[in-house]
Amino acid sequence: MTLPFGYVSPEQVMKDRADYARKGIARGRAVLVMTYVDGILFATENPSSALHKISEIYDRIGFAAVGKYNEFENLRQAGVRMADLRGYSYDRSDVTGRMLANTYAQILGTIFTTESKPYEVELTVAEVGVTAEDDQLYRLTYDGSVFDEDDVVAMGASAEAITQALREGHTDAMPLDDALRLAVRALGSADVGNSDNEPRAIDAGQLEVAILDRRRPRRTFRRLTGAQLAPMLAS
Repeated sequence: MTLPFGYVSPEQVMKDRADYARKGIARGRAVLVMTYVDGILFATENPSSALHKISEIYDRIGFAAVGKYNEFENLRQAGVRMADLRGYSYDRSDVTGRMLANTYAQILGTIFTTESKPYEVELTVAEVGVTAEDDQLYRLTYDGSVFDEDDVVAMGASAEAITQALREGHTDAMPLDDALRLAVRALGSADVGNSDNEPRAIDAGQLEVAILDRRRPRRTFRRLTGAQLAPMLAS
């Protein structure tokens, strides 16, 4: 059978879309998510005070993303609306990280296979539990694949190097200050270029940091600003 002129196999189309999405994601600065003794920490290098990569979705659920801002912001807003509707229609306890992760997976998978351009995004949906054993971290890729992570997640540029740096220093019993300093060292290790092979220093004003604090009764999400971060990083 003679193939029509310009024919491209479905396998090649999917490969091209995946390569396109991965390149777009890799251009963005990394975001990391990790557990600590009292909850879950989110951190990224982000000098913008308006364009957040880390946000609250619901009472005990946070959202972090890398890639194209307008695309992951659309997903964040859709998640907030869905969580609010489900919590209002049923019960607030029915809004879970797993439910949101599955919904995002369906959206991303549909876009990847049916639209002309895939979303250039990678997401993490995190839910803080009443105990550390109940914490949930779900990483979602551009094609809708879902990964149930254990204690640390890194996305974006140099994700493998950051993940390795986190795993070398992470423990479940880390207090917040220690977890924050480890996170900043890991972000700085992503593009080490000096002769001493030391992590690049990142100023508190260049960081976007938030936590899900399990000790709070309901609204567990809280941002940590530069004024709060400076003494924590110096201690």
